[in-house]
Amino acid sequence: MQKLLTRIFSRLMKSWSWVLLILLTIGIKWASWYPEWVEKNYSLGVYPWISRAQRTLFGWIPFSIGDLFYAFLVLVVLFQTWKFFRLLFRKKLSRPFFKEALQQGIFFVLFIYVFFNLLWGLNYNRVGVADQLGLQMKTYSRDDLDTLTSALHSKLNSYAALVSGSQRDTFNQKRTLFTSAASAYKEASVTYPFIAYTPKSIKPSLFSYLGNYLGFQGYYNPFSGEGQVNTTIPRFLEPFVTTHEIAHQVGYARENEANFVAFLACQQYESPAFKYSMYFDMYLYAVGELSRRDSTQARQYQNRVHPQVKKDQQEYRDFLYRHRNPVEGIVTWGYGHFLRANNQPAGKRSYNEVVAWLIAYYKKYGVGKL
Repeated sequence: MQKLLTRIFSRLMKSWSWVLLILLTIGIKWASWYPEWVEKNYSLGVYPWISRAQRTLFGWIPFSIGDLFYAFLVLVVLFQTWKFFRLLFRKKLSRPFFKEALQQGIFFVLFIYVFFNLLWGLNYNRVGVADQLGLQMKTYSRDDLDTLTSALHSKLNSYAALVSGSQRDTFNQKRTLFTSAASAYKEASVTYPFIAYTPKSIKPSLFSYLGNYLGFQGYYNPFSGEGQVNTTIPRFLEPFVTTHEIAHQVGYARENEANFVAFLACQQYESPAFKYSMYFDMYLYAVGELSRRDSTQARQYQNRVHPQVKKDQQEYRDFLYRHRNPVEGIVTWGYGHFLRANNQPAGKRSYNEVVAWLIAYYKKYGVGKL
């Protein structure tokens, strides 16, 4: 393996490669300062072709190619770490070794940065769905938040009464779950053509059980164009998580936007199970934000949720409690910094910012459209 890695880096790290990577890094940083340019030329120009090509290449494969790629990267890191400590204990570390390691490290970081942004990451800097829908994103009041929570509370209770156990059990077949999510986008694209999704490439994560301890429910791989879903989470969460990951695939990188696009996809879909999953998440975000401003009012909403909602909330809390561990906190901290570095200053709380999008949406279209 050592010889293979050395051969790969020696071929890649030519002088022209360094120049190209540095120029591309500068160009990407320049483009990120101009959201309108990114929106027109990348998000609505180049990226749809890139994403469709990726999903065409890898979507038909039943397992995640992107997960295998990540596993390979982990093995490379572990191997290089083992190599370093072996040389350290043998007292064979030298100045040329450190020089070569530093060069390879910088080259690797630049390489990943450039391809991450060219294949998907520039979408963090687009104008986005607010502009496409003409939404006015403004600071919202406590009353605005109460109106939203009340509407979502009503929707959630109504769909809780409509979803049967057999409907949830259909998601045991992941093909049914993923096909239904793609159908939701197909129907929503009639109203919102900018979220058209074809071909599909959504798959179970190979690291689902590990994900329970690291704190992720799904993720998008920009290098393969695949959306991965942790299929060991509670069933009622899976539809919304799946549509959230598809939102990333169609070009909405920021987490608040992906949540909102998933809301649009589920909202018009005929499946009560998908709508319940979506309203469950949206209600939790809204009532959580309301609790920060008016905990008494938030408790009143919680006291009036449907018994099935209470049961699912308890199942969700138990699920999170069973998988608590010290490593999750470290991963969450690191992921929060990743989000901040990619135009999401709120870090992990970026997910909660979907509340502002929902308020802007109902102010334009009416509460009845939620």
